Order: sequence, then structure tokens, then C-alpha cells
Amino acid sequence: MILDSNIVIYAFEPKYRESNLERFLLQGEFSVSNVTRLEVMGYWRNSDEEFKRFELFFEATHVLAVSAEIIDRAIQLRRQRSMGLGDALIASTALIHQLPLVTHNTRDFQWITELKLIDPLVEPNL
Repeated sequence: MILDSNIVIYAFEPKYRESNLERFLLQGEFSVSNVTRLEVMGYWRNSDEEFKRFELFFEATHVLAVSAEIIDRAIQLRRQRSMGLGDALIASTALIHQLPLVTHNTRDFQWITELKLIDPLVEPNL
């Protein structure tokens, strides 16, 4: 499974401790796109403490590079519908690697019929 940026951020918020999200994340192994790493680590409002916490997370997580094939798939997606560059690259990474995308922003991706979406904040008993 590939984690979207919002899931990585929520995983570190105290209000999600002992939640369905935490239980879900403890169940399996996950990857992230390099775009997720960029979005999370590059957020200008991260404190130094948050930056270090996220840095440790990404060091321990399998980070998938953005390949030419992923870029080509993102181009196809963006030609079908208006979508942000980050979302297009993250969705394309999931599609190319044939992995479900774990996100709380399912509305942004639900039109991509071949993309399996998981929202651990909404779906009980994952």
C-alpha cells in the first residue's frame, strides 16, 4: 500500500492515537511516493521537532522514486481531468506499482476507476 501525504501527517497527530488509523498502520508494511516525502518534509510550518519526526519516519519507510513511467501515467491522468501535480504523481505511483492508495482525500481520486482506495479514518474494522 502507498500512503498519501495526509495519512502520514495524521499518523503523527495526537488525536489519532489509539484510533482506527493507528491500528491500521500497525497491521502492515507501507510505501510512500517521493512526492509524499516532498509534500510532508517541505511544509514550511513544520517545527524542527516535527521535521525530525517525519525525517525518521521516511528513513524507515520504503520511498518509491518518480520514474519516467510514473510521469507518463500522471500526464495521462491530468489530461483526463484537472488535478494537482502531487495528486497525479502519487496516484500514478500507486497505479504503476499496482498498490492501493491509503488516503483520507478519497474524493480527489475516486474518478480513477482502476485505483483502489482505502480510507482508514472512515472504514471500520480494516
